[in-house]
Amino acid sequence: MLNRLWLGFFLTAALAALARWSLGDVAVFAAIVDSLFAMAKLSVEVMVLLFGTLTLWLGLLRIAERAGLVNALARALGPLFRRLMPEVPAGHPAIGLITLNFAANMLGLDNAATPIGLRAMRELQTLNPSSDTASNAQILFLVLNASSLTLLPVSIFMYRAQQGAPDPTLVFLPILIATSASTLAGLLSVAWMQRLKLWDPVALAYLGGGALLLGALLAGLATLSTAALASVSALVGNLVLFGVIVAFLLAGAIKRVPVYEAFIEGAKDGFGVARDLLPYLVAMLCAVGVLRASGALGYALEGIRWVVHGLGMNTDFVAALPTALVKPFSGSAARAMLIETMRHYGVDSFPALTAATMQGSTETTFYVVAVYFGAVGIKRVRHTVGCALLADLAGIIASILVCAWFFGGAAHRG
Repeated sequence: MLNRLWLGFFLTAALAALARWSLGDVAVFAAIVDSLFAMAKLSVEVMVLLFGTLTLWLGLLRIAERAGLVNALARALGPLFRRLMPEVPAGHPAIGLITLNFAANMLGLDNAATPIGLRAMRELQTLNPSSDTASNAQILFLVLNASSLTLLPVSIFMYRAQQGAPDPTLVFLPILIATSASTLAGLLSVAWMQRLKLWDPVALAYLGGGALLLGALLAGLATLSTAALASVSALVGNLVLFGVIVAFLLAGAIKRVPVYEAFIEGAKDGFGVARDLLPYLVAMLCAVGVLRASGALGYALEGIRWVVHGLGMNTDFVAALPTALVKPFSGSAARAMLIETMRHYGVDSFPALTAATMQGSTETTFYVVAVYFGAVGIKRVRHTVGCALLADLAGIIASILVCAWFFGGAAHRG
């Protein structure tokens, strides 16, 4: 699928460039070549910060793991998991791995979360009565993964910082709200298909408590102006980000964990994960750059904009859609689209802010399905894809609405 997507970018760009050249635009091919070199250079610049970001957070996550925070979280969520995954016995190793995977996803460490998720999927496969058909627990785990459980999207903060954003955490609250919508849609769709008893008192206590907290947050935010919303989002984002770091370090110190050695141990994993991403980033950024320089991306967006305008809707969000459209297929392509949108429109433009929110509230559904189920030999995925795509759609719609609320649409266009 990624082979076809990547090749399709270049072939589409070639056709668009030939069309422009035939109409007299003799500079189009020079623009494409310039874009290739510019995007290759940008890939290395992005990687420099990505090395630091993943190294930092995987180091901190290792401290949290050795301090017992992950096990404590697993115990706290145990009663909920027993209702959502009744076929998984209490205390099974899969629960701890699922919790650790969710923790990495909540920190926005997508690539770092994958190895942990694969281990969790293998543990769930040991409980699966069928070797080639996804179990209910495996489906729920994968759909929740595909719903983008991002509470602290440090990778997106990093991309915004690299592109010169004055306050990289500006999108913290919009992503929190949008990812809550996508996760809720994913959970409810799986619960409907699997007839899960969400009205169980314990499940209601967990889910209802989360809903009340989110509702209280939204009620408080509803009283603020657009300017105040952006300011609050930035403040809360910075406080939460630093608060998590301090909490991990204090927990490690209290448990007498050698925090420096633990950090170095985890940081080494982060360096390896980041290093392996460079080829993918170069490939996708160059493909997206060619697509933009050829005019193909502009033609596609104008077509969508014409349809949206014909429906009587505001078209400000259309420029952010490339990120959303490719995200189910490829995380590296969506990352490239996000970076290109920030460079083209401005890092704090409305399209860039909306694209960043979409990036933080959707997931690479087909990639996750292929990798996670392929690792354990699952061929029949049942209702996995439908539920995961529904979660993605909820995240996209929520991103558009919440960014219009926070950033005022056209008022923030770059």
